[in-house]
Amino acid sequence: MSSTKESPRQRMVSMMYLVLYTLLALNISKDVINAFVVVNDNIVLTNKSIDKRLSDIYQGFDRNLEFNPGKVKPYWEKAQQAKAFSKELLEYIDQIKYEIVSKTEEIPLDSAKIVPVRELTNKDNYQIPTHYFLGNSDSGNEGEAIKLKTRIDEFREKILGLVDKNQFKDIQTNLATSGPYFNADGQKQNWQNHFFYNTILAADLAILNKFKADVYNAEYEVVNHLYKSIGKGNFKFDKIEAKVLPKSNFVFWGGRYQAEVVVAAYDTTQNPTVFYKTGINYLPNDQSEGASVVSGKPGKIMIDLPATQEGINEFAGLVKQTNAEGKTNYYHFSSQFIVSQPSVTVSAKKMNVFYIGVDNPVSISVPGIPSERLTPSISVGTIKKNRNNNDWMVRVPQGVEEAVIRVGINIDGSMKYLNSKVFRVKDLPTPIATVGGKNSGGINQDIMLAAGAVVPKMPDDFDFDQTFVITSFTMTLQRGFQVYHFKSKNSYFTPEMRKQIQRTNRGQNIIFEHIVAKDMNDSQRTLAPIILTID
Repeated sequence: MSSTKESPRQRMVSMMYLVLYTLLALNISKDVINAFVVVNDNIVLTNKSIDKRLSDIYQGFDRNLEFNPGKVKPYWEKAQQAKAFSKELLEYIDQIKYEIVSKTEEIPLDSAKIVPVRELTNKDNYQIPTHYFLGNSDSGNEGEAIKLKTRIDEFREKILGLVDKNQFKDIQTNLATSGPYFNADGQKQNWQNHFFYNTILAADLAILNKFKADVYNAEYEVVNHLYKSIGKGNFKFDKIEAKVLPKSNFVFWGGRYQAEVVVAAYDTTQNPTVFYKTGINYLPNDQSEGASVVSGKPGKIMIDLPATQEGINEFAGLVKQTNAEGKTNYYHFSSQFIVSQPSVTVSAKKMNVFYIGVDNPVSISVPGIPSERLTPSISVGTIKKNRNNNDWMVRVPQGVEEAVIRVGINIDGSMKYLNSKVFRVKDLPTPIATVGGKNSGGINQDIMLAAGAVVPKMPDDFDFDQTFVITSFTMTLQRGFQVYHFKSKNSYFTPEMRKQIQRTNRGQNIIFEHIVAKDMNDSQRTLAPIILTID
Protein backbone atom coordinates (compact mmCIF):
# COMPACT_ATOMS: atom_id res chain seq x y z
CA MET A 1 0.00 0.00 0.00
CA SER A 2 1.35 3.39 -0.93
CA SER A 3 2.27 5.72 1.91
CA THR A 4 1.70 8.91 -0.05
CA LYS A 5 -1.85 9.21 1.28
CA GLU A 6 -1.95 11.42 4.35
CA SER A 7 -3.19 9.58 7.46
CA PRO A 8 -5.93 11.01 9.76
CA ARG A 9 -3.36 11.76 12.46
CA GLN A 10 -1.12 13.53 9.97
CA ARG A 11 -4.07 15.66 8.90
CA MET A 12 -4.80 16.45 12.55
CA VAL A 13 -1.23 17.56 13.19
CA SER A 14 -1.24 19.61 9.97
CA MET A 15 -4.44 21.38 11.04
CA MET A 16 -2.99 22.19 14.47
CA TYR A 17 0.15 23.38 12.76
CA LEU A 18 -1.89 25.83 10.63
CA VAL A 19 -3.69 27.03 13.76
CA LEU A 20 -0.35 27.61 15.42
CA TYR A 21 0.96 29.81 12.63
CA THR A 22 -2.30 31.69 12.39
CA LEU A 23 -1.91 32.54 16.06
CA LEU A 24 1.67 33.66 15.53
CA ALA A 25 0.42 36.32 13.12
CA LEU A 26 -1.77 37.86 15.85
CA ASN A 27 -0.84 40.25 18.62
CA ILE A 28 0.36 38.27 21.63
CA SER A 29 -2.32 38.35 24.31
CA LYS A 30 -3.18 36.11 27.23
CA ASP A 31 -5.83 34.34 25.17
CA VAL A 32 -3.42 33.77 22.30
CA ILE A 33 -0.78 32.38 24.68
CA ASN A 34 -3.36 30.02 26.17
CA ALA A 35 -4.27 28.97 22.63
CA PHE A 36 -0.64 27.94 22.07
CA VAL A 37 -0.89 25.79 25.21
CA VAL A 38 -4.03 24.08 23.87
CA VAL A 39 -2.40 23.43 20.49
CA ASN A 40 0.68 22.02 22.21
CA ASP A 41 -1.39 19.72 24.46
CA ASN A 42 -3.27 18.32 21.47
CA ILE A 43 -0.08 17.64 19.54
CA VAL A 44 1.35 15.84 22.59
CA LEU A 45 -1.76 13.62 22.79
CA THR A 46 -1.51 12.85 19.08
CA ASN A 47 2.15 11.87 19.51
CA LYS A 48 1.23 9.47 22.33
CA SER A 49 -1.41 7.86 20.12
CA ILE A 50 1.04 7.32 17.26
CA ASP A 51 3.60 5.94 19.70
CA LYS A 52 1.01 3.40 20.91
CA ARG A 53 0.32 2.27 17.33
CA LEU A 54 4.06 1.90 16.74
CA SER A 55 4.34 -0.23 19.87
CA ASP A 56 1.64 -2.57 18.51
CA ILE A 57 3.50 -2.98 15.22
CA TYR A 58 6.80 -3.74 16.96
CA GLN A 59 5.05 -6.38 19.11
CA GLY A 60 3.66 -7.94 15.94
CA PHE A 61 7.17 -8.00 14.48
CA ASP A 62 8.47 -9.81 17.59
CA ARG A 63 5.72 -12.45 17.45
CA ASN A 64 6.36 -13.14 13.79
CA LEU A 65 10.13 -13.25 14.32
CA GLU A 66 9.71 -15.94 16.97
CA PHE A 67 7.61 -18.10 14.67
CA ASN A 68 9.65 -17.82 11.49
CA PRO A 69 12.93 -15.90 11.98
CA GLY A 70 14.28 -16.80 8.54
CA LYS A 71 11.54 -14.94 6.70
CA VAL A 72 10.92 -12.09 9.14
CA LYS A 73 14.40 -11.11 10.31
CA PRO A 74 15.42 -8.90 7.32
CA TYR A 75 12.31 -6.73 7.76
CA TRP A 76 12.61 -6.80 11.57
CA GLU A 77 16.20 -5.53 11.41
CA LYS A 78 15.21 -2.58 9.22
CA ALA A 79 12.35 -1.79 11.61
CA GLN A 80 14.81 -1.77 14.52
CA GLN A 81 17.00 0.68 12.59
CA ALA A 82 14.01 2.96 11.99
CA LYS A 83 13.20 2.79 15.69
CA ALA A 84 16.78 3.73 16.63
CA PHE A 85 16.91 6.64 14.13
CA SER A 86 13.62 7.99 15.44
CA LYS A 87 14.53 7.56 19.10
CA GLU A 88 17.80 9.46 18.62
CA LEU A 89 16.10 12.49 17.04
CA LEU A 90 13.13 12.47 19.45
CA GLU A 91 15.48 12.48 22.46
CA TYR A 92 17.44 15.35 20.93
CA ILE A 93 14.27 17.42 20.39
CA ASP A 94 13.19 16.73 23.98
CA GLN A 95 16.58 17.89 25.22
CA ILE A 96 16.14 21.16 23.30
CA LYS A 97 12.71 21.62 24.92
CA TYR A 98 14.10 21.11 28.42
CA GLU A 99 17.02 23.49 27.82
CA ILE A 100 14.91 26.32 26.43
CA VAL A 101 12.43 26.01 29.32
CA SER A 102 15.30 25.93 31.82
CA LYS A 103 16.94 29.06 30.35
CA THR A 104 13.73 31.05 29.92
CA GLU A 105 12.19 30.13 33.27
CA GLU A 106 15.57 30.19 35.08
CA ILE A 107 14.94 26.80 36.69
CA PRO A 108 17.08 23.63 36.90
CA LEU A 109 17.04 21.27 33.93
CA ASP A 110 15.42 18.50 35.98
CA SER A 111 12.56 20.82 36.91
CA ALA A 112 12.16 21.87 33.29
CA LYS A 113 11.50 18.24 32.35
CA ILE A 114 8.39 17.93 34.54
CA VAL A 115 6.80 21.39 34.71
CA PRO A 116 3.58 21.59 32.61
CA VAL A 117 3.57 24.19 29.84
CA ARG A 118 0.42 25.70 31.33
CA GLU A 119 2.30 26.53 34.54
CA LEU A 120 5.25 28.32 32.92
CA THR A 121 5.50 31.96 34.01
CA ASN A 122 7.42 33.25 30.98
CA LYS A 123 5.40 31.65 28.19
CA ASP A 124 5.33 34.98 26.31
CA ASN A 125 9.11 35.57 26.44
CA TYR A 126 10.67 35.62 22.95
CA GLN A 127 14.07 37.21 23.56
CA ILE A 128 15.74 34.27 25.36
CA PRO A 129 14.30 31.61 22.98
CA THR A 130 15.29 33.64 19.90
CA HIS A 131 18.88 33.99 21.12
CA TYR A 132 18.99 30.29 22.02
CA PHE A 133 17.87 29.17 18.57
CA LEU A 134 19.49 31.82 16.33
CA GLY A 135 22.50 33.04 18.32
CA ASN A 136 23.88 36.48 17.40
CA SER A 137 23.75 36.04 13.64
CA ASP A 138 21.02 37.43 11.39
CA SER A 139 21.08 34.21 9.39
CA GLY A 140 20.51 32.02 12.46
CA ASN A 141 23.54 29.88 11.68
CA GLU A 142 25.06 30.18 15.16
CA GLY A 143 22.28 28.87 17.40
CA GLU A 144 20.55 25.58 18.12
CA ALA A 145 18.13 25.88 15.18
CA ILE A 146 20.77 25.15 12.53
CA LYS A 147 21.82 22.04 14.49
CA LEU A 148 18.23 20.88 14.65
CA LYS A 149 17.80 21.44 10.91
CA THR A 150 20.88 19.32 10.21
CA ARG A 151 19.63 16.51 12.46
CA ILE A 152 16.22 16.51 10.73
CA ASP A 153 17.88 16.35 7.29
CA GLU A 154 20.06 13.43 8.41
CA PHE A 155 17.08 11.59 9.90
CA ARG A 156 15.04 12.04 6.72
CA GLU A 157 17.75 10.55 4.53
CA LYS A 158 18.50 7.64 6.91
CA ILE A 159 14.91 6.51 7.43
CA LEU A 160 14.05 6.83 3.73
CA GLY A 161 17.15 4.77 2.99
CA LEU A 162 15.35 1.77 4.51
CA VAL A 163 12.62 1.78 1.83
CA ASP A 164 11.92 2.96 -1.67
CA LYS A 165 11.77 6.72 -1.03
CA ASN A 166 9.65 7.28 -4.14
CA GLN A 167 6.74 5.68 -2.25
CA PHE A 168 7.00 8.11 0.67
CA LYS A 169 6.49 11.61 -0.71
CA ASP A 170 4.72 12.70 2.49
CA ILE A 171 7.80 11.99 4.61
CA GLN A 172 9.98 14.02 2.25
CA THR A 173 7.44 16.87 2.37
CA ASN A 174 6.81 16.88 6.14
CA LEU A 175 10.51 16.70 7.01
CA ALA A 176 11.67 19.12 4.29
CA THR A 177 13.79 22.08 5.43
CA SER A 178 14.64 23.72 2.09
CA GLY A 179 11.54 25.90 1.89
CA PRO A 180 10.79 28.32 0.38
CA TYR A 181 9.71 30.22 3.51
CA PHE A 182 8.36 33.78 3.76
CA ASN A 183 7.64 36.17 6.61
CA ALA A 184 4.44 38.17 7.11
CA ASP A 185 5.72 40.87 4.71
CA GLY A 186 6.39 38.34 1.97
CA GLN A 187 10.15 38.48 2.33
CA LYS A 188 12.02 35.21 1.87
CA GLN A 189 13.43 33.51 4.99
CA ASN A 190 15.52 30.47 5.77
CA TRP A 191 14.22 27.59 7.87
CA GLN A 192 15.77 28.78 11.13
CA ASN A 193 14.32 32.30 11.03
CA HIS A 194 10.96 31.13 9.75
CA PHE A 195 10.32 28.95 12.77
CA PHE A 196 12.27 30.60 15.60
CA TYR A 197 12.77 34.35 14.97
CA ASN A 198 10.98 36.36 17.72
CA THR A 199 8.84 33.32 18.59
CA ILE A 200 7.56 33.14 22.17
CA LEU A 201 8.37 30.19 24.42
CA ALA A 202 4.83 28.71 24.28
CA ALA A 203 4.96 28.70 20.48
CA ASP A 204 8.47 27.22 20.41
CA LEU A 205 7.35 24.24 22.50
CA ALA A 206 4.37 23.63 20.21
CA ILE A 207 6.65 23.85 17.14
CA LEU A 208 9.11 21.36 18.61
CA ASN A 209 6.30 18.93 19.44
CA LYS A 210 5.07 19.35 15.87
CA PHE A 211 8.53 18.27 14.66
CA LYS A 212 8.24 15.24 16.96
CA ALA A 213 4.90 14.43 15.33
CA ASP A 214 6.59 14.51 11.91
CA VAL A 215 9.28 12.12 13.18
CA TYR A 216 6.70 9.74 14.69
CA ASN A 217 4.69 9.75 11.47
CA ALA A 218 7.78 9.04 9.39
CA GLU A 219 8.73 6.15 11.66
CA TYR A 220 5.17 4.78 11.57
CA GLU A 221 4.87 4.94 7.78
CA VAL A 222 8.19 3.18 7.23
CA VAL A 223 7.76 0.52 9.93
CA ASN A 224 4.17 -0.21 8.91
CA HIS A 225 5.34 -0.61 5.30
CA LEU A 226 8.06 -3.05 6.41
CA TYR A 227 5.56 -4.99 8.54
CA LYS A 228 3.14 -5.38 5.65
CA SER A 229 6.01 -6.45 3.41
CA ILE A 230 6.30 -9.66 5.45
CA GLY A 231 3.12 -10.91 3.81
CA LYS A 232 4.21 -10.36 0.23
CA GLY A 233 4.57 -13.57 -1.70
CA ASN A 234 3.65 -16.71 0.23
CA PHE A 235 4.04 -15.73 3.91
CA LYS A 236 1.84 -13.50 6.02
CA PHE A 237 0.46 -13.63 9.56
CA ASP A 238 -0.30 -11.34 12.45
CA LYS A 239 -0.41 -13.56 15.50
CA ILE A 240 -0.24 -17.25 16.26
CA GLU A 241 -3.52 -18.87 17.29
CA ALA A 242 -5.77 -21.76 16.40
CA LYS A 243 -8.84 -20.95 14.33
CA VAL A 244 -12.09 -22.81 13.80
CA LEU A 245 -13.57 -22.03 10.38
CA PRO A 246 -17.00 -23.66 10.14
CA LYS A 247 -18.87 -24.10 6.89
CA SER A 248 -21.93 -23.09 8.93
CA ASN A 249 -22.69 -22.70 12.62
CA PHE A 250 -26.33 -23.65 12.09
CA VAL A 251 -27.11 -27.27 11.27
CA PHE A 252 -30.47 -28.94 10.80
CA TRP A 253 -31.08 -32.14 12.69
CA GLY A 254 -29.77 -35.15 10.84
CA GLY A 255 -27.11 -33.15 8.98
CA ARG A 256 -23.43 -32.78 9.85
CA TYR A 257 -21.37 -29.97 11.32
CA GLN A 258 -18.13 -29.40 9.42
CA ALA A 259 -15.33 -27.00 10.28
CA GLU A 260 -11.70 -26.44 9.38
CA VAL A 261 -9.22 -26.00 12.23
CA VAL A 262 -6.08 -24.07 11.25
CA VAL A 263 -3.19 -22.44 13.01
CA ALA A 264 -3.64 -18.86 11.87
CA ALA A 265 0.10 -18.46 11.33
CA TYR A 266 0.94 -21.91 10.14
CA ASP A 267 3.81 -22.93 7.83
CA THR A 268 2.79 -25.34 5.05
CA THR A 269 5.88 -27.48 5.74
CA GLN A 270 4.48 -28.49 9.14
CA ASN A 271 1.68 -30.93 9.98
CA PRO A 272 0.10 -30.22 13.40
CA THR A 273 -1.83 -32.72 15.53
CA VAL A 274 -5.31 -31.72 16.70
CA PHE A 275 -7.13 -32.99 19.81
CA TYR A 276 -10.76 -32.16 20.58
CA LYS A 277 -13.65 -33.02 22.89
CA THR A 278 -17.34 -32.21 22.64
CA GLY A 279 -19.43 -30.70 25.43
CA ILE A 280 -16.63 -28.48 26.79
CA ASN A 281 -15.37 -24.96 26.07
CA TYR A 282 -11.68 -25.47 26.96
CA LEU A 283 -9.24 -28.39 26.70
CA PRO A 284 -6.09 -28.07 28.89
CA ASN A 285 -2.73 -29.28 27.59
CA ASP A 286 -2.52 -32.09 30.15
CA GLN A 287 -6.00 -33.45 29.37
CA SER A 288 -5.52 -34.38 25.73
CA GLU A 289 -5.51 -38.05 26.70
CA GLY A 290 -8.90 -39.48 25.86
CA ALA A 291 -9.67 -36.70 23.39
CA SER A 292 -10.39 -37.41 19.74
CA VAL A 293 -7.42 -36.99 17.41
CA VAL A 294 -7.74 -35.79 13.82
CA SER A 295 -5.18 -35.24 11.10
CA GLY A 296 -5.16 -33.94 7.57
CA LYS A 297 -3.17 -31.94 5.08
CA PRO A 298 -0.16 -29.95 6.35
CA GLY A 299 -1.47 -26.96 8.25
CA LYS A 300 -5.14 -27.89 7.75
CA ILE A 301 -7.37 -30.18 9.80
CA MET A 302 -11.07 -30.89 9.22
CA ILE A 303 -13.45 -31.60 12.10
CA ASP A 304 -16.62 -33.47 11.13
CA LEU A 305 -19.29 -33.88 13.86
CA PRO A 306 -22.78 -35.41 13.61
CA ALA A 307 -25.72 -33.04 14.14
CA THR A 308 -27.84 -35.35 16.28
CA GLN A 309 -28.30 -33.34 19.49
CA GLU A 310 -30.78 -30.48 19.23
CA GLY A 311 -29.73 -27.11 20.60
CA ILE A 312 -26.29 -25.61 21.25
CA ASN A 313 -23.35 -28.00 20.82
CA GLU A 314 -19.99 -26.91 22.25
CA PHE A 315 -16.56 -28.34 21.54
CA ALA A 316 -12.96 -27.37 22.31
CA GLY A 317 -9.50 -28.63 21.58
CA LEU A 318 -5.87 -27.82 21.05
CA VAL A 319 -3.35 -27.88 18.23
CA LYS A 320 0.04 -29.46 19.02
CA GLN A 321 2.78 -28.16 16.75
CA THR A 322 6.58 -28.23 16.69
CA ASN A 323 8.41 -25.12 15.50
CA ALA A 324 11.67 -24.87 13.55
CA GLU A 325 13.74 -25.02 16.76
CA GLY A 326 12.08 -28.26 17.89
CA LYS A 327 9.96 -26.65 20.61
CA THR A 328 6.40 -27.95 21.05
CA ASN A 329 3.71 -25.29 21.16
CA TYR A 330 0.01 -25.68 22.04
CA TYR A 331 -2.71 -23.48 20.50
CA HIS A 332 -6.20 -23.69 21.93
CA PHE A 333 -9.51 -23.33 20.13
CA SER A 334 -13.21 -23.57 20.92
CA SER A 335 -16.47 -23.05 19.09
CA GLN A 336 -20.11 -24.03 19.07
CA PHE A 337 -22.87 -24.78 16.60
CA ILE A 338 -26.64 -25.02 16.79
CA VAL A 339 -28.66 -28.04 15.69
CA SER A 340 -32.33 -27.47 14.96
CA GLN A 341 -35.27 -29.15 13.36
CA PRO A 342 -35.98 -27.37 10.07
CA SER A 343 -38.92 -25.39 11.47
CA VAL A 344 -39.81 -22.10 13.07
CA THR A 345 -43.06 -21.14 14.76
CA VAL A 346 -44.39 -17.61 14.54
CA SER A 347 -47.94 -17.08 15.77
CA ALA A 348 -50.03 -14.15 16.87
CA LYS A 349 -51.15 -14.70 20.47
CA LYS A 350 -54.63 -13.25 19.85
CA MET A 351 -55.68 -13.83 16.21
CA ASN A 352 -54.00 -14.29 12.85
CA VAL A 353 -54.11 -10.54 12.25
CA PHE A 354 -52.32 -7.45 13.47
CA TYR A 355 -54.48 -4.52 14.57
CA ILE A 356 -53.39 -0.95 13.91
CA GLY A 357 -52.62 1.20 16.94
CA VAL A 358 -52.27 -1.51 19.61
CA ASP A 359 -49.54 -3.85 20.89
CA ASN A 360 -50.06 -7.21 19.17
CA PRO A 361 -48.41 -10.04 21.17
CA VAL A 362 -46.52 -12.60 19.09
CA SER A 363 -44.97 -15.91 20.12
CA ILE A 364 -41.75 -16.91 18.26
CA SER A 365 -39.87 -20.16 18.85
CA VAL A 366 -37.40 -22.47 17.15
CA PRO A 367 -36.98 -26.00 18.59
CA GLY A 368 -33.73 -26.32 20.54
CA ILE A 369 -32.80 -22.62 20.25
CA PRO A 370 -32.90 -20.28 23.29
CA SER A 371 -35.16 -17.28 22.74
CA GLU A 372 -32.30 -14.85 23.39
CA ARG A 373 -30.60 -16.11 20.22
CA LEU A 374 -33.60 -15.20 18.05
CA THR A 375 -33.77 -11.87 16.23
CA PRO A 376 -37.08 -11.26 14.48
CA SER A 377 -37.69 -8.37 12.09
CA ILE A 378 -40.87 -7.00 10.54
CA SER A 379 -41.47 -5.50 7.09
CA VAL A 380 -43.55 -2.60 8.47
CA GLY A 381 -43.92 -1.09 11.91
CA THR A 382 -41.92 -2.31 14.92
CA ILE A 383 -41.33 -5.53 16.84
CA LYS A 384 -39.93 -5.43 20.39
CA LYS A 385 -39.31 -7.87 23.20
CA ASN A 386 -41.96 -7.95 25.92
CA ARG A 387 -40.25 -7.16 29.22
CA ASN A 388 -42.67 -9.31 31.21
CA ASN A 389 -42.38 -12.61 29.29
CA ASN A 390 -40.80 -14.26 26.24
CA ASP A 391 -43.34 -12.83 23.80
CA TRP A 392 -42.74 -10.08 21.26
CA MET A 393 -44.93 -7.01 20.77
CA VAL A 394 -45.79 -5.81 17.27
CA ARG A 395 -47.06 -2.37 16.26
CA VAL A 396 -48.21 -1.75 12.70
CA PRO A 397 -48.91 1.64 11.05
CA GLN A 398 -51.86 2.94 9.07
CA GLY A 399 -52.07 2.41 5.31
CA VAL A 400 -50.77 -1.16 5.03
CA GLU A 401 -52.63 -4.42 4.38
CA GLU A 402 -50.07 -6.99 5.51
CA ALA A 403 -46.90 -7.37 7.59
CA VAL A 404 -44.16 -10.00 7.23
CA ILE A 405 -42.15 -11.27 10.19
CA ARG A 406 -38.74 -12.78 9.43
CA VAL A 407 -36.78 -14.72 12.06
CA GLY A 408 -32.98 -14.82 12.27
CA ILE A 409 -30.62 -16.67 14.61
CA ASN A 410 -27.50 -14.99 15.96
CA ILE A 411 -24.66 -17.49 15.69
CA ASP A 412 -21.21 -16.22 16.67
CA GLY A 413 -22.11 -12.71 15.55
CA SER A 414 -23.48 -13.84 12.18
CA MET A 415 -27.20 -13.77 11.37
CA LYS A 416 -28.79 -16.91 9.86
CA TYR A 417 -32.38 -16.43 8.63
CA LEU A 418 -35.12 -19.03 8.79
CA ASN A 419 -38.77 -18.85 7.72
CA SER A 420 -41.03 -15.82 7.44
CA LYS A 421 -44.76 -15.46 8.01
CA VAL A 422 -47.35 -13.06 6.58
CA PHE A 423 -50.03 -11.44 8.76
CA ARG A 424 -53.06 -9.41 7.72
CA VAL A 425 -53.31 -5.83 9.03
CA LYS A 426 -56.70 -4.48 10.05
CA ASP A 427 -58.18 -1.43 11.78
CA LEU A 428 -59.48 -1.90 15.30
CA PRO A 429 -63.17 -2.91 15.36
CA THR A 430 -65.62 -0.20 16.33
CA PRO A 431 -66.95 -0.66 19.89
CA ILE A 432 -70.64 -1.00 20.80
CA ALA A 433 -72.19 1.76 22.89
CA THR A 434 -74.10 0.57 25.98
CA VAL A 435 -76.05 2.02 28.91
CA GLY A 436 -76.35 -0.19 31.93
CA GLY A 437 -74.91 -3.05 29.91
CA LYS A 438 -77.57 -2.78 27.20
CA ASN A 439 -77.59 -1.33 23.70
CA SER A 440 -81.26 -2.08 22.87
CA GLY A 441 -84.51 -3.32 24.39
CA GLY A 442 -86.05 -2.52 27.74
CA ILE A 443 -84.29 -1.12 30.80
CA ASN A 444 -85.38 -0.23 34.28
CA GLN A 445 -85.42 3.51 34.98
CA ASP A 446 -83.44 3.11 38.21
CA ILE A 447 -80.79 0.98 36.45
CA MET A 448 -80.38 3.64 33.76
CA LEU A 449 -79.95 6.37 36.38
CA ALA A 450 -77.49 4.21 38.35
CA ALA A 451 -75.43 3.58 35.20
CA GLY A 452 -75.24 7.31 34.59
CA ALA A 453 -73.08 7.08 31.47
CA VAL A 454 -72.65 5.73 27.96
CA VAL A 455 -69.98 2.99 28.02
CA PRO A 456 -68.17 1.58 24.94
CA LYS A 457 -67.82 -2.21 24.80
CA MET A 458 -65.52 -4.09 22.42
CA PRO A 459 -66.94 -7.08 20.48
CA ASP A 460 -66.88 -10.36 22.40
CA ASP A 461 -64.34 -11.95 20.02
CA PHE A 462 -61.84 -9.10 20.47
CA ASP A 463 -59.24 -10.11 23.10
CA PHE A 464 -57.08 -6.99 23.26
CA ASP A 465 -57.00 -4.63 26.20
CA GLN A 466 -58.03 -1.71 24.05
CA THR A 467 -60.03 1.11 25.65
CA PHE A 468 -62.21 3.65 23.87
CA VAL A 469 -63.39 6.81 25.62
CA ILE A 470 -66.74 8.48 24.89
CA THR A 471 -66.11 12.16 24.15
CA SER A 472 -69.69 13.28 23.42
CA PHE A 473 -73.23 12.05 22.78
CA THR A 474 -76.80 13.31 22.44
CA MET A 475 -79.84 12.02 24.37
CA THR A 476 -83.12 12.39 22.45
CA LEU A 477 -86.68 11.81 23.73
CA GLN A 478 -90.23 12.84 22.75
CA ARG A 479 -93.04 14.24 24.89
CA GLY A 480 -96.29 14.65 23.05
CA PHE A 481 -95.50 16.15 19.71
CA GLN A 482 -92.29 17.81 20.98
CA VAL A 483 -88.82 16.22 20.47
CA TYR A 484 -86.06 17.20 22.91
CA HIS A 485 -82.24 16.89 22.42
CA PHE A 486 -79.77 17.06 25.30
CA LYS A 487 -75.99 17.03 24.64
CA SER A 488 -73.14 15.78 26.85
CA LYS A 489 -69.46 16.60 26.21
CA ASN A 490 -68.21 13.42 27.86
CA SER A 491 -69.55 9.94 28.64
CA TYR A 492 -71.66 10.95 31.65
CA PHE A 493 -75.33 12.03 31.86
CA THR A 494 -75.72 15.74 32.49
CA PRO A 495 -77.95 16.91 35.40
CA GLU A 496 -80.61 17.88 32.87
CA MET A 497 -80.48 14.38 31.31
CA ARG A 498 -80.97 12.76 34.72
CA LYS A 499 -83.92 15.07 35.41
CA GLN A 500 -85.56 14.12 32.10
CA ILE A 501 -84.99 10.38 32.68
CA GLN A 502 -86.69 10.65 36.07
CA ARG A 503 -89.74 12.23 34.36
CA THR A 504 -90.11 9.43 31.77
CA ASN A 505 -93.01 6.97 31.94
CA ARG A 506 -93.05 3.23 31.40
CA GLY A 507 -92.95 2.37 27.68
CA GLN A 508 -91.27 5.64 26.66
CA ASN A 509 -88.23 5.42 24.35
CA ILE A 510 -84.92 7.19 25.03
CA ILE A 511 -82.41 7.45 22.17
CA PHE A 512 -78.66 7.94 22.65
CA GLU A 513 -77.18 9.07 19.31
CA HIS A 514 -74.30 10.99 17.73
CA ILE A 515 -72.01 9.01 20.05
CA VAL A 516 -68.34 9.89 19.44
CA ALA A 517 -65.49 7.81 20.94
CA LYS A 518 -61.70 7.99 20.63
CA ASP A 519 -59.07 5.31 21.10
CA MET A 520 -55.66 5.51 22.83
CA ASN A 521 -54.20 7.07 19.67
CA ASP A 522 -56.87 9.82 19.67
CA SER A 523 -58.49 8.35 16.56
CA GLN A 524 -62.24 9.12 16.64
CA ARG A 525 -65.17 6.79 15.77
CA THR A 526 -68.93 7.44 15.60
CA LEU A 527 -70.79 4.59 17.31
CA ALA A 528 -74.18 3.18 16.42
CA PRO A 529 -77.11 4.78 18.32
CA ILE A 530 -78.85 3.10 21.27
CA ILE A 531 -82.68 2.89 21.56
CA LEU A 532 -83.83 1.88 25.03
CA THR A 533 -87.40 1.52 26.35
CA ILE A 534 -88.21 2.28 29.99
CA ASP A 535 -89.71 -0.82 31.66
